Amino acid sequence: MTSLDVGIATIRSAANRVSVAWDRLGKALKRFMPTGLYARALLIIIAPMVILQSVVAFVFMERHWNSVTQKLSASVVSDIAALIDVYRLYPQDPQNNQIRKIAQERLGLVVDFLPATEMPPPGPKPFFSLLDQALSVELTKIKRPFWIDTVGRSSLVEIRIKLDNAVMRVFAPRSAAYASNSEIFLFWMVGTSLVLLTVAIIFLRNQIRPILRLADAAEAFGKGREAPNFRPRGAREVRRAAVAFIEMKLRVERAIEQRTTMLAGVSHDLRTILTRFKLELALLGDAPELDAMKKDVDEMQRMLEAYLSFARGDMGEQSTPTDMAAFLEELKDDAERTGHKATVEFSGLPIVTVKSAAFKRCLANLVTNAARYAHSIAITGSRDHRWLTITIDDDGPGIPPAMREEVFKPFLRLDNARNQDKGGTGLGLAIARDIARSHGGDIMLGDSPLGGLRATVRVPV
Repeated sequence: MTSLDVGIATIRSAANRVSVAWDRLGKALKRFMPTGLYARALLIIIAPMVILQSVVAFVFMERHWNSVTQKLSASVVSDIAALIDVYRLYPQDPQNNQIRKIAQERLGLVVDFLPATEMPPPGPKPFFSLLDQALSVELTKIKRPFWIDTVGRSSLVEIRIKLDNAVMRVFAPRSAAYASNSEIFLFWMVGTSLVLLTVAIIFLRNQIRPILRLADAAEAFGKGREAPNFRPRGAREVRRAAVAFIEMKLRVERAIEQRTTMLAGVSHDLRTILTRFKLELALLGDAPELDAMKKDVDEMQRMLEAYLSFARGDMGEQSTPTDMAAFLEELKDDAERTGHKATVEFSGLPIVTVKSAAFKRCLANLVTNAARYAHSIAITGSRDHRWLTITIDDDGPGIPPAMREEVFKPFLRLDNARNQDKGGTGLGLAIARDIARSHGGDIMLGDSPLGGLRATVRVPV
């Protein structure tokens, strides 16, 4: 392997590590990022503005503080230099009382003279201290050894300067050498952030509300319910989406209405023909050779009703509050009348808004399917704040896992023990799933604890 190949491999390895690290960082951020559009929009608006305000305010205030601190420090050092000149040029006062008095009354400084000794060791330097930097720069102009402490006392700054035969110690108020306006910076940041947040909240609430109404209308339409007083509102894009939804809803309803009208006509014509068949067979008497024809006509009528029920679905029916516990009791009684052992349980609030006739047809198809192949049936219902869940268990032969989705296809009849010699059109499960999905839910098949099949109906409430 050449050095070029090694270099390329190294670059690829580094790129892969960067990509993995970037992916991990993205996943970590996603866990802390808000999921709602309202919160994300607020974050998108507020975060850049607050960051920009912070940077601008910090840069401006930092330059302002730096300039003011340098001037104040230069003034304090100038006063100290003047006191040093007085001390050196006018030695008539051996106790230096006049210098102390002038410093205290005129300059606001506390001056003391110590014996000529070595300077204390340098103390800890505060991180990024403008005062320490400015004083150090100005004191170097005196051209004498000095020592400063800007950390020891919060309200005072101690300065020591080595003279020829003494050490001058000066205590200066921190405010005389340093200008700090942190409260102004914090007030500016908090105030501007609150103003931005208030304006953003008021604005975004008005922009998000039409989107939520559109989502509620679409969800209601998916459940087969009406959304009263819904009309396009909000921004141009949101109104456009609402108009498109309304037009789509009208087209779907128009297509369903046309299909229902056509099916009503077909149903009427075919039923008329079947009625004539029955009448003609009745007029022919009770000859044994006519029994097979009568059975065929009855079977044809049942198949016709099943086909029309599948094609018609649950359209035209409005959702109404329904007592689901009583609903399941009726299904249990129907199963017991056919000689089956049935049990029913329900937990939670029983009143659920559904299309009662269609939903009863959905559950009745599942119970009938279980009763056709099993001896015992267990019906269980539960309702929480989001979902209505109903399970129907039986002790029949069940359905192989590979075929549990196939059985929902129209006109499909299995050739195994679940369907042998049992008649029907193969539309029962298809009709049941179609009704469940028209309510915004679905039907799943699984293994039953009774040993047979479990059908689970789950619809939103």
